Amino acid sequence: MAHTKAQGAVKGNRDSISKRLGVKIFGGESIAAGNIIVRQKGTKFHSGPNTTLGRDYTITSTANGTVNFKMQRGKKFVEVKTA
Repeated sequence: MAHTKAQGAVKGNRDSISKRLGVKIFGGESIAAGNIIVRQKGTKFHSGPNTTLGRDYTITSTANGTVNFKMQRGKKFVEVKTA
């Protein structure tokens, strides 16, 4: 009698690498131009003033300032307010 199960039972028992998605810089925090604000899959957050939306839906800052999150017509927007 075998002491361990057949290897087929263990083959699918792996976990995928996490993608480190989410908000990186929160509302009210200061940010420099080019920094990542949100990493996401799809447009959970939309790009507002002084931000850009990348091909992989990453929102980055295009200006120095403070991050602000707001809702408009049921959608979440991220903007950077400059001083």
